[in-house]
Amino acid sequence: MKKIYNILSVVTAIALLASCSSAPKDKKTRLEELKKQQTQLSQEIRQLESELAKENPEAVSSVKMKEVVTAPVAARPFDHFVQTQGSVEAVDNIQVSARSAGIIAQVFVKEGDYVKAGQTLAQIDNSMTVRSIEEVKSQLELARTVFERQKNLWDQKIGTEVQYLQAKTNKESLEKRLATLNEQLDMSRVKSPINGSVDEVNLKIGQNAAPGLPAFRVVSSDRLKMKANVSESYVKDIHTGNKVSIYFSDIHKELEAKITFVGRTINPLTRTFAVEVSLPTSEEFRPNMTGVIRVVFHSEPSAIVVPVNVVQDVNGQKIVYIAEKEGDRMLARKKVVTVEGVYDNLAQVDGLKAGDLLVTVGYQGLNDGELIKN
Repeated sequence: MKKIYNILSVVTAIALLASCSSAPKDKKTRLEELKKQQTQLSQEIRQLESELAKENPEAVSSVKMKEVVTAPVAARPFDHFVQTQGSVEAVDNIQVSARSAGIIAQVFVKEGDYVKAGQTLAQIDNSMTVRSIEEVKSQLELARTVFERQKNLWDQKIGTEVQYLQAKTNKESLEKRLATLNEQLDMSRVKSPINGSVDEVNLKIGQNAAPGLPAFRVVSSDRLKMKANVSESYVKDIHTGNKVSIYFSDIHKELEAKITFVGRTINPLTRTFAVEVSLPTSEEFRPNMTGVIRVVFHSEPSAIVVPVNVVQDVNGQKIVYIAEKEGDRMLARKKVVTVEGVYDNLAQVDGLKAGDLLVTVGYQGLNDGELIKN
């Protein structure tokens, strides 16, 4: 009881000294003085409580202790990452156009159809080319007959060389013309260059088609990629091969992958650069689907990590509280830490060691050396 009387005496003395001060003081100065007095009183109270507990351990139970929850600190692997949003793109997303001009005679596919490479999607009117081919075939048949007979005569040393060469030239010229017409006939067919699904049909029967004008869009899901933009502040940290995790909220799917491409150009408007990630083949992924991408630019194999909310900013210092056992009592101890990085609501810190009992609940308002109950 003597110790308690000492505490009351100290409080009373300070109060009397404050009341007897005749010099008026501004509110700011008075507030600073009261804060210092409060700090001094708290320290003296904790000191007296500590001495009292040592002299009379049974008295500890009568002292009010704050209830807290603790968790042991352990070293663990920890990734430093940058998070951004990306979208799925098809590597093979082809805008198909006609190779020759003409009127569309037939359209063989509709949106959603699956097509194979080389399959005809539409037919341009080729009636004139077909008639020309038939005409050339008739001429070529005669030219070949003439050439064969002229060749036989020439082999027997009958006739002139000029007649033989004229027959040969005429035949070869018609063969080349027929090959050209067959190529023109093939160019009148609008074909798919890849295996994939028809995503757009921009042609109708009777419509005029021309090279360069969009006719169909064919998209393949066999090769997909995730494309995102990252702030230029990470340009030195992110490289091809960096580990990434991607989460698609729409389909509730998460996967691990690696960076396959890093852009070399900084966008002057957004101050970002592009990164790409190859995706596995899956019917779940579709072009323009969005997802959250985390690009890991540094990994710590063994780091001390704590929940970011337990780190308090007090007087410009980052502090946490741990629980230390002293005899039969549990005391709160303030630890000044350095935060190395904050990722996913976790903070990597220096200043703690594995095995420390971190106060995770009830840390607000704690004081260094305060009695706590776990």
